[in-house]
Order: sequence, then C-alpha cells, then structure tokens
Amino acid sequence: MQTKLMKISVGVALAGILLVPAGRAAQQAAPAGGTRTPVVDRREHRQQRRIQQGMRSGELTPQETRRLERQQAKIRHDEARAKSDGTVTPQERRRLNRELNRSSRDIYRQKHDAQTRN
Repeated sequence: MQTKLMKISVGVALAGILLVPAGRAAQQAAPAGGTRTPVVDRREHRQQRRIQQGMRSGELTPQETRRLERQQAKIRHDEARAKSDGTVTPQERRRLNRELNRSSRDIYRQKHDAQTRN
C-alpha cells in the first residue's frame, strides 16, 4: 500500500513539474491582440529616462521638458484607451509605435539643439 501511494505521489509531483513550465510559456505567449504591451512600456520607460537625464544635464530647457512630458502623457493616455476594451489591435500598436517614434525623435532634437538651461 505504501509503495503504491509513493508511486502515485511521485507521479503527481513529476506531472506538476512538467506542467508548470508549459503553463508559464502559455502565459508569456499572449495572443497578438492581447492587452499586454511590453515593448511600448519599455520604450516609454527609456524615453522617460532620456528626458530626465536631459533635464539634469541642462540639455533641456524647462519649456522643452514640459512639452516632452506632455507628449509622453498623451502616449500613456492613448495606450490606456487602446487597452480599455480588452484588446490592443495591430492598428493601435502601429499608432502607439508611430507616436513613440515621433517622441523619440523630438527628444533627440531637443537635447541636441543649441538651447541650454540658464
């Protein structure tokens, strides 16, 4: 009786070990139209850091910083709106990426223009 019980519990443990990684892989491979936007989130975070660095170094004036921050807030708002219905469509992803591209270009241009903080 004990050996049979041990075999069953070992079998259950092995099945659990084998199924956990499969479950994690299924969670990570969200459908293309899901509400997760990790690429957008990473880009937003990096751009926010670039703005803060430009502010600290004096490459960005207060007015430039406000304008770039407003632009980032609009992107966050658009992302939230895209997620609100439970699905981020490919068109919404393209629009968010276009906005992020434009914002990145603006950050670069503002940091490399001749204006500096007084």
